[in-house]
Amino acid sequence: MRGVKIAICKNATMRWLKKQYMLYNRAMKQKLSTEPYKGVRDFYPEDMAVQNYIFSVWRNAAEQFGYQEYNASILEYSDLYKSKGSDEIVNEQTYSFTDRGGREVTLRPEMTPSLARMVAARRKSLKFPLRWYSIPNVFRYERPQRGRRREHWQFNADIVGIAGLEGDVESVSLAPAIMKAFGASDKDFVIKIGSRNALADELVRRKIPAENHKQIIRLIDRQGKMPEEERIAELNKLGGEFEIQESADVAEIRKRLSEKGIQNTEFDANIVRGFDYYTGMVFEVFDTAPENRRSLFGGGRYDNLLEIFGIESVPFVGFAMGDITIRDFLETHGLPISAQ
Repeated sequence: MRGVKIAICKNATMRWLKKQYMLYNRAMKQKLSTEPYKGVRDFYPEDMAVQNYIFSVWRNAAEQFGYQEYNASILEYSDLYKSKGSDEIVNEQTYSFTDRGGREVTLRPEMTPSLARMVAARRKSLKFPLRWYSIPNVFRYERPQRGRRREHWQFNADIVGIAGLEGDVESVSLAPAIMKAFGASDKDFVIKIGSRNALADELVRRKIPAENHKQIIRLIDRQGKMPEEERIAELNKLGGEFEIQESADVAEIRKRLSEKGIQNTEFDANIVRGFDYYTGMVFEVFDTAPENRRSLFGGGRYDNLLEIFGIESVPFVGFAMGDITIRDFLETHGLPISAQ
């Protein structure tokens, strides 16, 4: 009888455990959210129609300018971004982790360092100049808001191997061509052009310590992105605000663009771009609509990026445009967001 009692007790225990397991599984299923991870998006068929339309306009415009498509993995060694990037992005916005082999890796926050790595790897066999474009997805841990998510797709177009104003003008020329391919007119956007060289010269002229230069660039770039009183106070601690006049190189770039029929440009000393690798001309394209008056995309010249690989520099100039900001622009101006 004792054996029977033990068996009955065991069976009851098993039934109880099975019931608890089923209740636990049911509770877990009920707790699972159907929402995507914060800051990323699901793409249902109607969303893919919009995305494919945006990608097709990017591709067609780039290829008409003679660009070829390339790509790379979303995973890179973290050192690639630590070497010559932006402290804010590296320290605060990257998705970085240690893999099972003990390697520190990062989901790419931008494409330019990957491009530089690829060019450096095959520089002896590549035939310059290169005109390359890509449409990667990139990841940044930042506060989701209008025009910004933690993951987005980004059109990148770069010219490698053409130094000076010739490459600058060619690169900037692609930007309005893309905007017009989406149906925009000149009055819908303005191209603001600045100069890292002019800013560097002014900092030297005012004898600002070199260790302050990066932080000054960050603060200038953060105009409109942080409380203005706080920004000015920080600038004053580092040497004050700066009155920079249009430099000869920017004036010449704007003149050549005008000769190509691109009239909607202006000089803006506050256009500096936040990344450390920019070395010369920088620009950003702004929406002129009052309800969406913001920077849409930008880029510039960065000739020294290959130095992080310990090799001779090659001239680079290019820009990147996000899918979220361009969709906001199209919706703001009542332009098509899918193929007709």
